[in-house]
Amino acid sequence: MGMEVFETAQTGFADIIPQKVRYCLYARKSTESEERQILSIESQVKEMLQLAEKEGLEIVDIRRESHSAKDSGQRPVFKEILEDIKKEKFNGILTWAPDRLSRNAGDLGSLVDLMDQKLLLGIRTYGQTFNNSPNEKFLLMILCSQAKLENDNKSINVKRGLRTKCEMGLRPGVPPIGYLNERHMDRKCQAIIDPERAPIIKKMFEKVAYEKWSGRKIYNWLKFDINLRSVTGKKGITLGNIYLILQNTFYYGVFEYPLKSGNFYTGKHEPIITKELFDMVQQQVKSQVIKSEGKEFAFTRLMNCGLCGSGISADEKFKKLKDGTVKRHVYYICTKSKDRNCKCSNINEEDLLKQFEQLMDKIDLDEIGIKEKIKIEVERFKKFQKVVLGNNDKIEVVDIDIRNYAKYILREGLILEKRELLACLKGKIILRDGKLEIN
Repeated sequence: MGMEVFETAQTGFADIIPQKVRYCLYARKSTESEERQILSIESQVKEMLQLAEKEGLEIVDIRRESHSAKDSGQRPVFKEILEDIKKEKFNGILTWAPDRLSRNAGDLGSLVDLMDQKLLLGIRTYGQTFNNSPNEKFLLMILCSQAKLENDNKSINVKRGLRTKCEMGLRPGVPPIGYLNERHMDRKCQAIIDPERAPIIKKMFEKVAYEKWSGRKIYNWLKFDINLRSVTGKKGITLGNIYLILQNTFYYGVFEYPLKSGNFYTGKHEPIITKELFDMVQQQVKSQVIKSEGKEFAFTRLMNCGLCGSGISADEKFKKLKDGTVKRHVYYICTKSKDRNCKCSNINEEDLLKQFEQLMDKIDLDEIGIKEKIKIEVERFKKFQKVVLGNNDKIEVVDIDIRNYAKYILREGLILEKRELLACLKGKIILRDGKLEIN
């Protein structure tokens, strides 16, 4: 199979000694379903073992792999084989065909390098033998390069086919909820209206456009009133998917493929909504996002409802007084994401602040963490006194009442400071019927 040359200093002649080839059987398949991959791999192993027995080949190891050989360095088992060849655990590879070893230039180069270093003495396939000779290495490179060419052409053909399909108005892949794939052969791959879910999708757009519903309200409506299920029977739909639906142009007859490519096509399918309705929804969704981003409430995302376990959200209302001024009120209430019928009552931020201040007198504070924050604030104040006011009076941290400092932060601190303070509390903050609790 392979020859190794040893030169002796005494004679100066080359003694040519044949070296026995010890093979690693390598079986790979990655182009079919997982179950068929396993069957195909085992059939390769069976055939190659029969060949080895027939021709008296020594098999020292068997390796199986179900990864594509398209990209270089992406097959862990193949990489182990290369490393074991360098460690001289074996010096030959037995495989079904050359394309089992490589469909890319990187892995092919690694094999040829090992042959040049006389570490890999031979590669056997079901119908061919590749020894460490220039002609046989050249033939191996041609066959593996041909496999790469087939891979590249297949990729080009698939992309061209998908582009042609899009130009025909047929969107590749599974259609979005509200549509089904046509099963008749003469209209195969065309999306058709789902009579059960399409009316629901249309109502979603109408409620956002005309009734100014938020994504959260749509979510609760679908979950508690409609009980929407996917085609596969999966219950419910996430809030994120609701916004994806509301932004999907497919519903008015146009689709983008691939996503975020900027390539839009006119679909052959029947639209569920009009372009005008879609545009109204986009304006409404955009205004909701801007509205929510512009508001920041101090105690949201810190509490949970004590009745149903949902989060606590906040809203603000403005009331015009008799003297012409306007007073702002902030209310905290259960999001009802886990129970739409939750009876948890809301609470005004002023009342919530009073309860937090009362808790400061009862609960166990992480005083070490708070003292460190106080120390930083005192140092900043002392520096301000010295530089701006010329006052060198000393203020020590021990003179500060930690609980009064916590109350001051709750009343006058920045939103971030309030959140940092409440993060020091040992326990989970629960709001139950307008009453604060710490668990």
